[in-house]
Amino acid sequence: MLNLGTKLKAWHGHKKYPVVVLVMFVVSVSVALVLLFNKYDENPIPVPGLPPDRKWNRFESLVQFNPKREFRNGTDLIWQIPDSPKAVLFLAHGCSCRAVNFWDKSHKCPECVGLPEDRLLVLHALARKFAVLTISSVGECWTFGKERLIVEDIITWWVNRQKLGKLPLVALGASSGGYFVSAIANDLKFSSITLMIAEGLFDRMDIKEDYPPTLFVHMPKDTHRQQKITEFMQVLRSKRVHVAEIKCMELPLSDRIPGVGQTVSAMLFDLFREKGFVDKNGYMKRDGRATRWEDAIQDSKPNLLENHLVHPVQEELNLAFAYHEMTSLQSEDILKWFESHMT
Repeated sequence: MLNLGTKLKAWHGHKKYPVVVLVMFVVSVSVALVLLFNKYDENPIPVPGLPPDRKWNRFESLVQFNPKREFRNGTDLIWQIPDSPKAVLFLAHGCSCRAVNFWDKSHKCPECVGLPEDRLLVLHALARKFAVLTISSVGECWTFGKERLIVEDIITWWVNRQKLGKLPLVALGASSGGYFVSAIANDLKFSSITLMIAEGLFDRMDIKEDYPPTLFVHMPKDTHRQQKITEFMQVLRSKRVHVAEIKCMELPLSDRIPGVGQTVSAMLFDLFREKGFVDKNGYMKRDGRATRWEDAIQDSKPNLLENHLVHPVQEELNLAFAYHEMTSLQSEDILKWFESHMT
């Protein structure tokens, strides 16, 4: 079984220092590890598959967002096609999310919000010459009746209109989007798919013989979903489908949100530590959704966070706890999975 999992670990020095110097060293290292959202941090947590000195926001000099947007069949489409694309990637969001989450706000998309992990998935893909198509669900979550047929038609229509029909078609869905991708993969001709924090609907459908290779990107802390993924991997193997998994582990709070400076980052972490939200190593004690961090910020004087940054912060806290959240940390391994199954 192919296992591309990467567990991120904090760095610890071992050399002995005089007491005063050691104290200063420990403080500086702690701040460096947990500077929450610091855009100028020189030692961010490395992205798996990339040199450790490459920053997560390096794409600002490599690729630019330049999306196009339109509405069709009651939903919105947002996409971008790089020069000389080698494949088409359909991205399906999770519940309570939209296509606008994948793209930075701009004059071409003033409603876009660019959530940290979502936008990085797109930037990774564009940098590797994937044309990216995102579609919003009609309701809060994806449904599997009429909507499934509508989206399958939209994808086929869009690919043909853009004259990309000869390129491999791949898909990634997170949470509700993962279930949705597992369903439409029984109809559309994907060269491979990735299901993120979702086990799929394999107990509710007849899996066709040519079902695409399937990569599960999941967080083992969710033990129920872990068990279902293990079960469904065996089901797919019995159908001669190539399967693999990436296990995403918890990690210390880190710099992954553009636009928040070092001073505010340090103040936020001090507040989180004071309220007991993080342990001494910078790890979340509870899932971000179950932590009253918003109340703590609202009660702080001054208020440390602008309203438009609440959702991005929530996403990163959830990611750090590693129970159920979109993640871009494994983007390189996911894209390599797609590339390895292109024909």
